Amino acid sequence: MTDAREKMKEQAKKDGIEFFMAMGTEVNGKPNASVAPAEYIDDLLDNGAAFAGFAAGGLWQEPSDGDIAYIPDPSTYTRMPWRHEMGLMMAFPHVNGEPWPYAPQNILQRLMNEVEEEFGWTYKTGMEPEFFLVRKNADGSIRIADELDTAVKPCYHPYGIERSWPYLSKLSRGITEMGWGNPAIDSEDGNGQYEINIDYSDAMTTSNRIITLHYMAHALAYQDGDGIIPTFMGKPFNGNTGTGLNTHFSLWDQDGNNIFDDKNDRFGLSKTAYHFIAGVLENTRGMQALIGSNVNAYKRIGVPHPTSGSTWAPTHAMYGGNNRTTMLRIPDGGRVEHRGVDGGASPHLASAAILAAGIDGIRRELDPGECMEQRNTYTMTRKELAGYDPLPATLWEAANELEQNDVMRKAMGSGPHGDFVDFFAEEKRKEFALYHNQVTQWEIDQYLQGPMPMW
Repeated sequence: MTDAREKMKEQAKKDGIEFFMAMGTEVNGKPNASVAPAEYIDDLLDNGAAFAGFAAGGLWQEPSDGDIAYIPDPSTYTRMPWRHEMGLMMAFPHVNGEPWPYAPQNILQRLMNEVEEEFGWTYKTGMEPEFFLVRKNADGSIRIADELDTAVKPCYHPYGIERSWPYLSKLSRGITEMGWGNPAIDSEDGNGQYEINIDYSDAMTTSNRIITLHYMAHALAYQDGDGIIPTFMGKPFNGNTGTGLNTHFSLWDQDGNNIFDDKNDRFGLSKTAYHFIAGVLENTRGMQALIGSNVNAYKRIGVPHPTSGSTWAPTHAMYGGNNRTTMLRIPDGGRVEHRGVDGGASPHLASAAILAAGIDGIRRELDPGECMEQRNTYTMTRKELAGYDPLPATLWEAANELEQNDVMRKAMGSGPHGDFVDFFAEEKRKEFALYHNQVTQWEIDQYLQGPMPMW
């Protein structure tokens, strides 16, 4: 740590850094940050940035609790591409000098450490952030920022990229400047929707980058000053495709070998990889609240197809080859993609949930069962789907399932207030209740003059 600290300070001096931001996160994926002038860097590294945890939210602290300190990791230092005088470091929440057990970063790090100690493996992920570019109307509603993007099949259309290129190119340059790698940018299936990829890495690095990407995406939009808002929420529009955070995952040994890779298998996967898949399938309902952690996330699941022709969101726990209608997809040898992670989820908790479920499958040597290859699962009948677990339909249902899942309960850990899953589930039930208490225009239209036929 000392070497990383001195190396960071030396680089920051060369970069002309005047301020340092320590940024961490909480269970909803909201970034929490504090800024200190460069002359206070030693104090920031020693003692962290002090937060009132209850005010920050999502950390299971009460107003009576002491400060929570976000301790920066100097190895994560990067100069902000959009604000060159400021250095950014990812920070880990601590209380009384110990990692706070309810913080997503600490949960993921603990699980990764356990897997490394037990098996000697590193957990790697590649996340594919999707987002819409929108503008606000005078009444508070939103519209697609690119008003010319009305194509029935907008996915991969170069015109959509062209019209939004001034913004997208800034985002890409920022990613490149921070050294993440940006292998692809494209128009997505929804009008006004885009995807910008970053290189895969260990799961902690990838998750931290997603939090930073969200921050950078908004910062660049604010700087432009033309009213564009990037949104990563799962379903911002009726009749338009939702937004996911498709997560590719694999396990690697200490010699740099991919544990999931097997050239002799038809899909290029090892027995360990299939056990991992089986664990994720078996724990799907119990982990859903962690990968779809707000009420909006469930408006992607089981909804009618948008005008583009497909929702692209899974509805049941199943896996397939290169089949984008299944929850788990095998796009290539040596890795698996989870297509059910919501765009608004905490990347740290989602990654932790996938790892915990997969390791459960490895420990128990579970069998994933039938591989769904070229079949469109969206058109399967109820009878055909009867053997597969459906994803929870609401956040309330998902929260209840989380509480009942022993694998998630043990993996997410506990602390001075109790088990993490009890805290998280109760927070999510409160969130659902606040949402459920709102009377929508749809309900008024449907029920104001008595029950009306809906089809």
